[in-house]
Amino acid sequence: MAKQKGIFKVKGTLDDVTFYKSGQDGYLVRTKGGVPAARIASDPAFQRTRENNAEFARAGKASKMLRSALRGVMINSKDSRVTSRLTQDMMRVIKADAVNERGMRNVIDGEAELLTGFEFNINGKLSTTLFAPYVPTINRVSGELDVTLAPFVPVNMIIAPTGATHFKIVSAGAEIDFEAETYVMQNSSSAVLPIDATPTAAITQTNAVTTNSTKPLFLAVGLEFFQQVNNQMYPLKNGAFNPLSLVMVSGLPTP
Repeated sequence: MAKQKGIFKVKGTLDDVTFYKSGQDGYLVRTKGGVPAARIASDPAFQRTRENNAEFARAGKASKMLRSALRGVMINSKDSRVTSRLTQDMMRVIKADAVNERGMRNVIDGEAELLTGFEFNINGKLSTTLFAPYVPTINRVSGELDVTLAPFVPVNMIIAPTGATHFKIVSAGAEIDFEAETYVMQNSSSAVLPIDATPTAAITQTNAVTTNSTKPLFLAVGLEFFQQVNNQMYPLKNGAFNPLSLVMVSGLPTP
């Protein structure tokens, strides 16, 4: 892969050369090549390739399921590469599967807890934005995924982007059935609060899913920033710096 450096940028294919535009890297050029798909699908020499492809496809599907389940909060808190980053981490989960053979490993038998701490927005991480202590809790029996924050002074405990005058705390709890490709989700939000020296009240958010769940559970927490102009609240820079993180993950319950 190489970059186009001429004045005139080209798109399309000429013989075995493809010219295209990448959203991240600009105008690029690459040559056509690779092994025919039919050979990869049948040749014993590509057995490992088939196994890797199967698990990568499984990771991509699981990543999409998680992103769909958390869409209510993630829509305002993500970066342009969140899909590839989350898929990569899903591969780590799958590779931790010690039950199934290579090529058959999956998220259910893997270690979903490895996703704990995943940041959906590299441009605004929860770990470097919110310094007020919070307590995440997952209760499988009640089906409640909670986050609790004691009163805190926003101007001291939040590193806000330039221009932000207000914020709110958001959270979401999700129960995901990766096999059936279904999920149950609930999200919560605090009031919009000023970033000043006035202590907040205690904040508790409860997100309910299925009681006595036997599926993987995910708790996400984040912030959304606003700018007040003439008594109106406007999302700051389309959420470019809103953090959202998986603060607690519970895979399958212990038998």
